[in-house]
Amino acid sequence: MTNAAIQSLSKEALLELIDIYAKNWLAMDGVWFQSIEKKFGMDEAIEHDENAWRQFTVIEANRIKGFLGLPERSGIDGLKKALSLRMYANINVDEIIIEDNTLIYRTLDCRVQNARKRKRMPFHPCKSVGIIEYSDFAKTIDDRFECEALSCFPDITDETCNCSWKFTLSDPKL
Repeated sequence: MTNAAIQSLSKEALLELIDIYAKNWLAMDGVWFQSIEKKFGMDEAIEHDENAWRQFTVIEANRIKGFLGLPERSGIDGLKKALSLRMYANINVDEIIIEDNTLIYRTLDCRVQNARKRKRMPFHPCKSVGIIEYSDFAKTIDDRFECEALSCFPDITDETCNCSWKFTLSDPKL
């Protein structure tokens, strides 16, 4: 049951609140990560980040999948819809490119890397975490997906974006 304060908000106010919630979630994610990073170093923080994403990304994907009413094997279209509703989808700038049985997801402007740059911190080496996050998210949407990092810090191969991921749907006719 939604509380009365939320029920009384206009559509515009609810959309603004979604942005606030997403930014708060991302801030909390960054705060706990930086706490571990400061006390134990980047390697330890990455290990905990990987462990957290192994669980969270599946929870997030299942909730979005349920919300959208996606079937078990919703393919490229299902993944595109699900990616567009992720917690940070409305606070990062991204794009999706679809060709046949592949989907390329590119983050053009990343709040995490922007915040670290603004604080004069080294960039978050997010590739190992991203492989877990994006692979498990896609496989939860449709178990036929394989995911690969095309460009992600520290292995940047495309300077036009913060990161780029390729999702390939195997056996699209199944």
